Amino acid sequence: MPNTAGPAPGGEPLKHQTDIARAAALIADPSRARMLKCLSDGRALPAGALAGEAGVGAATASVHLARLVEGGFVTVEPRGRHRYYRLAGPDISAALEALAVIAPPLPITSLKQSNRTHALHIARTCYDHLAGQLGAGLMRALLDRGVLTGHDGVHRAGRAAHDRPASYGRDVTYELTGTGRERLRELGVDADRLPPRRPAIRYCVDWSEHRHHLAGGLGAALTARLFALEWVRRGVGPRVVHLTDEGAAGLERTLGLVLS
Repeated sequence: MPNTAGPAPGGEPLKHQTDIARAAALIADPSRARMLKCLSDGRALPAGALAGEAGVGAATASVHLARLVEGGFVTVEPRGRHRYYRLAGPDISAALEALAVIAPPLPITSLKQSNRTHALHIARTCYDHLAGQLGAGLMRALLDRGVLTGHDGVHRAGRAAHDRPASYGRDVTYELTGTGRERLRELGVDADRLPPRRPAIRYCVDWSEHRHHLAGGLGAALTARLFALEWVRRGVGPRVVHLTDEGAAGLERTLGLVLS
């Protein structure tokens, strides 16, 4: 996709081709790729935690993180004596998800790796919203209860479709209903107070479920509320989340969501 930067002599913005090779080079290093995956749940993490996840020393991690900051993939903020790193935005996470569709699987050499892979399919974060079976199931429940309208949430590939797994969808448009607005307010999510500069309702095509899950400001707000209620909790490892017993009961009671 062409990029724009500054005005041309005639007043029109200059158009440039994007440097895919440079972006790919930043991700290509295995240590940097592990750091980016670790940050894909939207949290800010200290350099030491990222070094441990990547399996490198502090000095090597510092070099990798400096390159990611310079390339615009990651931002850094000082907190006392430590520096915390965060993905520059949800588009970075979406790009990593898209690469996961075409990337060969990593060999599973331990029970720990097998358990983590299974857990990612069950419930994970896609930047700041829910994905996996839980995310797709939540989207289905929102549609079944009339909170959202516009589609049935199933991804259908074909000549007329442009959506691809692990990316923001554009083929359909979801809308929040009046009933849905009230139902979400009862759950503690005020759809009228979402960040104004971010699309309120977007969807991603979930790469493991081949269904839609809710993204955008509403998806982030709903996910934050579920964490606040302790209906979902962080699991072991990047992006893994677990639905608690209280959360399972609460989602069944409020939205009719029942996960097998």
